[in-house]
Amino acid sequence: MGLFSRWRGGGDERRQVLDREGGPADLAHLRAFAKSREGVAFYVEPETTATDTTVVAVAFDGEWTRRRVGTPRAAQKLARSVKVACHDVQVTGYPPEMRAWNARAKADRAALEEMARAEAEQKREQKGDRER
Repeated sequence: MGLFSRWRGGGDERRQVLDREGGPADLAHLRAFAKSREGVAFYVEPETTATDTTVVAVAFDGEWTRRRVGTPRAAQKLARSVKVACHDVQVTGYPPEMRAWNARAKADRAALEEMARAEAEQKREQKGDRER
């Protein structure tokens, strides 16, 4: 292989592709999320060099999920089929409820980690007392 052939597409190297394309399971997950929660809206995220076009489905309380959908047109078609609003996230941004949900989830995780640390410390102390 020549020095610059990797940039020209020569040699046996394959073209890098996205890590995974959206499939039926991704669409089924979004469909189930939209049907099982109230006030769901879809926010379409553009394709990047690493991932296919994605949809963030956000419920009225801020709970959300993200899945690959393939194309913006596929996202719009799915939104019509489940009767939810479909937004371009580059135009509208994410809803404030999603940020609030993330903040609550972060606080919950921190509280659980603190509880686990306290339990581990208590077990260490009990083990130390038994060994004395």
